[in-house]
Amino acid sequence: MQSNKMPFSASKKLISSLLFLPGLALADQLNQANTAWVLTSTALVLFMTIPGLSLFYAGLVRSKNVLSVLMQCFAITCMVSILWLAGVYSFIFANGGELQKFIGGASKVFLPDISTAALIGNIPETVFFMFEMTFAIITPALIVGAFAERMKFSAMLWFSGLWLVIVYMPICHWIWGGGWLADMGVMDFAGGIVIHVNAGVAALVAALVLGKRKGFPTTAMPPHNMTMVMTGAGMLWVGWFGFNAGSALTADGRAGMSMLVTHIGAASGSLTWMFIEWKRFGKPSVLGIVTGMVAGLGTITPASGFVGPAGALVIGIAAGFVCFYATQYVKRTLKIDDSLDVFPVHGVGGVTGSLLTGVFAASGLGGLGLAEGVSIMDQVSVQALAIVVTISWSALFSYLILKLLDKLIGLRVTSDQEVQGLDQVLHEETGYLDL
Repeated sequence: MQSNKMPFSASKKLISSLLFLPGLALADQLNQANTAWVLTSTALVLFMTIPGLSLFYAGLVRSKNVLSVLMQCFAITCMVSILWLAGVYSFIFANGGELQKFIGGASKVFLPDISTAALIGNIPETVFFMFEMTFAIITPALIVGAFAERMKFSAMLWFSGLWLVIVYMPICHWIWGGGWLADMGVMDFAGGIVIHVNAGVAALVAALVLGKRKGFPTTAMPPHNMTMVMTGAGMLWVGWFGFNAGSALTADGRAGMSMLVTHIGAASGSLTWMFIEWKRFGKPSVLGIVTGMVAGLGTITPASGFVGPAGALVIGIAAGFVCFYATQYVKRTLKIDDSLDVFPVHGVGGVTGSLLTGVFAASGLGGLGLAEGVSIMDQVSVQALAIVVTISWSALFSYLILKLLDKLIGLRVTSDQEVQGLDQVLHEETGYLDL
């Protein structure tokens, strides 16, 4: 479905154009294989958030905050689902008319014309709606890791909802919904810019606005349950196949290649991080190898539909190096309390992968090819522009949303409440019977 000559996710660009012309999507065009694959991928991507990311994050925090993180991921899943139906989907993928380059239209708010026969391309629109919704769910859920253990639950809900509408929605439209960055030919197959750069920058801003946890960085705050972390990491790895290979929207060779390079990126990122840590600290850790995996997955995401196995290997190794040292720099040098390293892993990884996409997509380097007449330098320039735009938009509006909420309802729990733990303070529950 995607031509090797197209420098962006052609499946999604075709989908966005078909949304404007529903009469072209006829019932007899249904492709059952593609439909089955995207249905499966939808379940896999949701599986990434619940339970994958939820368990991964919950294991990383202290035991007195385990339920608060699980609750935040679960509540975000529910809230984003309703907001997606109420208009976010429409303003990303529906026809925006004269404003199309900047925002979509309102014709699909609450899906007034949806039916079992409605198709987008050759899959049901209900399936496309659900698949894209799972991406919208995991993006604000990633940000939870930056303010874990100190943000009010009410503030988290308000921030996540407003951020989805003000930050995620326009950026997603610009790149995947037929907006101006898509017209420029930006390559972001499965969300390196839309999701990882976007969420990573918002996470850094949130960590700076909220300030450090009580005791950071002098008090040790190790993960309370590494078994839970490893379990969640394994779920993320499996779910990521739907995240990346599902973005082909077809059950074909491109989906297969995307799955292959996703796996190579994860494996090489894991091993690179592990060996750096082993050499530097004397022992390899479980935390290190799973963090390297997440870095590898996030970094290969934008390139997953455009590069070959050799390119994926280089990208994964780069992810391990760059994200490891970014994490050390943010935590040890800058002393920024991004609790679960969202910015150095997802934000820095997304930037790295998005730039390298423009390099390793070239057919001469084993990729599936750039657009006709487009050089590597041209493509990297477009990638860099999209990254700068995303960083600027996400940083500015994340900051404004957080400052507004701080004035209106307050962002943080009190110092005494933070010491007691968010599970008891905010939910009157505990994750373990002996607490």
